Amino acid sequence: MELIIVTGLSGAGKSKVVNTLEDLGYFCVDNVPPQMLEKFAQLGRTSQGNAQRMAMVVDSRGGEMFADFTGALRRLREEGYPFRLLFLDADDEILLRRYKEGRRRHPLLERSALTIEDAIRQERDLLAQARQEADFVFDTSLTTPAQLRERVVETFLSTPAQGMTVQCISFGFKNGLPMEADLVFDVRCLPNPFYVPELKEHTGLEAPVRDYVMAAPQSRELLQRLFDLVDFLLPLYLQEGKSRLTIAVGCTGGRHRSVAFAQAIGEHLREGGAPVVITHRDKGRNNHGTG
Repeated sequence: MELIIVTGLSGAGKSKVVNTLEDLGYFCVDNVPPQMLEKFAQLGRTSQGNAQRMAMVVDSRGGEMFADFTGALRRLREEGYPFRLLFLDADDEILLRRYKEGRRRHPLLERSALTIEDAIRQERDLLAQARQEADFVFDTSLTTPAQLRERVVETFLSTPAQGMTVQCISFGFKNGLPMEADLVFDVRCLPNPFYVPELKEHTGLEAPVRDYVMAAPQSRELLQRLFDLVDFLLPLYLQEGKSRLTIAVGCTGGRHRSVAFAQAIGEHLREGGAPVVITHRDKGRNNHGTG
């Protein structure tokens, strides 16, 4: 039996995630009261077919029942039901804009909150413990629906249910830090392919750009030092019981140097046997004037 529990802030993309999981063959149920999670887990354990792969959305729409969410997760662990908890997050300003552009009401506006800003703030406080316990945190602030779908597919088709999952993310500092990052490495000190006309429109996934970046002696030395560092750190995080580790590598625009380094670090960890998901957040952005 495989159970994915999806939670997070309203407007952060939970519906898109569940639609993708349904396309992947998961039996999906939206707006599940926490008290029902164990019942669904029992059903998945004893059923055949797609009910053995389930995805449940549990969030603040549950009202007073949601207060028992962390208790419900604890009971699942005590009863030996395996599950993975996915948390969807986004910047407050992004959530506010999404609600202003859309037609849906924030669920807390119908109860305690007077404004959307108040609702977002209250919901973030309400979900703080769930975010801390999550196996995966997806920050969708700068993520398109297509990128979110790709990330869900990569994560839940390639990672095992047990052990620590490593997420390697490339990003551009001009677009902001990934909120979910545990480790952040800055490679803006390296030669920038943006200023080479024949490389400018390409990305760090392509051999000419990758070779240009790695041709510099300082790039090769830095990469080896990062390999040594993550090789040292991963067993320590695993020993402490950490279920996920997000490594973010940033350059100015997120298309060239950070992409090459995040890809290299991810592939290095995969070769060592770690379950790794590699995401290039800003690779497809139009970053005029940056590298």
